[in-house]
Amino acid sequence: MSVVTSVVQRLRPEAAALKAAPREFLRTHAERLRTVTAWRVGRELLAIAVLVVLDVYPGFIAGEKPFQGWSVVLVGLGYVGLYVLRLGFPALALLAATWVAFTLEHGGVATIIMLSYAAGYRIGSWQRSLVTAALGLAVYMVAWDLSAPTLNGPLGSWIVLTVYGMVVVLPFLVGRYTAQRNALVAALQEREERVVRERRMVSRQVRLRERNRIAQDMHDSLGHRLSLISVHAGALSLDSELGEKQREAVQVLRSAALTAMEELRGVIGVLRRDEPDEEQVRRTVDAIDELVEGARRAGVRVSLVRGGQPCPLPAKVSHAAYRIAQEGLTNASKHAPGASVQVTVKYEPDALVVEVRNNPPRVKPRDGVGFGLVGLGERVRLAGGMLHVGELPSGGFRIAAVLPYEDTAAADDEPSDDGIPVEQSKPATGIRKWAGVGSIVLAGMVVLVVVAGYVWLGSRPLTKVVPAQLYERASVGDDESALRAGFPGGSSPVLGDITQGADPEPAGADCEYFVTDDQSYTSGGVKVVRFCFADGKLVEKKIHLHHGA
Repeated sequence: MSVVTSVVQRLRPEAAALKAAPREFLRTHAERLRTVTAWRVGRELLAIAVLVVLDVYPGFIAGEKPFQGWSVVLVGLGYVGLYVLRLGFPALALLAATWVAFTLEHGGVATIIMLSYAAGYRIGSWQRSLVTAALGLAVYMVAWDLSAPTLNGPLGSWIVLTVYGMVVVLPFLVGRYTAQRNALVAALQEREERVVRERRMVSRQVRLRERNRIAQDMHDSLGHRLSLISVHAGALSLDSELGEKQREAVQVLRSAALTAMEELRGVIGVLRRDEPDEEQVRRTVDAIDELVEGARRAGVRVSLVRGGQPCPLPAKVSHAAYRIAQEGLTNASKHAPGASVQVTVKYEPDALVVEVRNNPPRVKPRDGVGFGLVGLGERVRLAGGMLHVGELPSGGFRIAAVLPYEDTAAADDEPSDDGIPVEQSKPATGIRKWAGVGSIVLAGMVVLVVVAGYVWLGSRPLTKVVPAQLYERASVGDDESALRAGFPGGSSPVLGDITQGADPEPAGADCEYFVTDDQSYTSGGVKVVRFCFADGKLVEKKIHLHHGA
């Protein structure tokens, strides 16, 4: 009882898998139907048209056509149905087509070739492929025995195996080679994409480490200096000897130092991507008022103009607007001291416009390297906007930007690895030529064996064959010596006892049996002619079908 229980427990997972197999089958093929393209449909229709033309009507390789009218339609539908069946059951379609084609005596060679290729392409396991090939050979042999001439001896056996090798085995191996090659190429492409992704991850980790190092250096150096400035400015503001104006200037200096420390912490937060970025939260378009007020306290003659109906902005856009105003005020105070400055923030129907312009400076401006404007242009680009920088006709300077109201694809600030996107990566081609080499070698061996066998058999006198015209010209009463002069030479027939199936010979007559060259696939046997002689004259000629031993 325990043994039975153990067996049941072992079979239970298999039973569950079998129960789920139909659903899995339907789900898989439903997904494949959703990926059908116009190219694949056109290819299938073209293959069906070739199949019908070659095997059904006009049936260029079908030989004699015993079916007419609706019979041809039924045969065509049957072949097309088998061709479509290969999509879900390639092995079953091949076996059924082998049986139908060799028993209906009406073409089917093109159908079998296509289905053999499809079976080799679609059957993944080599064990299933081997079983399918063996079953196909068995079905083929049975069908051949029932409908085609049964040949024996070296030539007959070789013809039977040759037809199977060229019509079934060779396309099957070519299909399997193609499938293996495609699978290997797909694996190489997937491997290359994975390598690119891994390289991008490693590169990103390197960038993060470098950012953290820069952030740490900035924190240790600039943070320390700014802290000292803030502390000394605070201590200086308590000096009783300072006047009111000096005390106010010291307070502005201390406020600037504290603001610089806050902005430094924001920059460090940006560099350390794993830390939350609070800079964009605090430095927004709404904080431009505070920025302008701070510039006024520092002695800059600045005015702020706002227009339009405010609306919610993405974080990057709002922060970029703040940085534009900040950079404009910084440039004005540095390069045009004493000039009046106007900051404009205007909500247009489709974009936010931020502009900072200053009048001509009273003194010659200092030269600058312009790194701030370069960084500002990059910041605006990442926000999806456009930046314009240039001198005014009046001699002043203008910085203006147009920023979108929504996030755009340009906001992706993650640089690509070495400029190589994944979709442009190309897999290595040096290994592709070895894909499926086993299948193609076997296919070559099949062709080589077939050709070598026919060369060997063709070099030997295999049987006596008479032309059909000789049989038609012969008449009872003709001279024996004249007829025998036209008989072929050669060795004994390799078809076995070709007298089997013949009528009894006339009494006292000497009969000769020959295979005629007038053979047909639909005759059901090998046509053998018999000439019987007596007293130097032809007394009988007959034809019978030899069905083998």
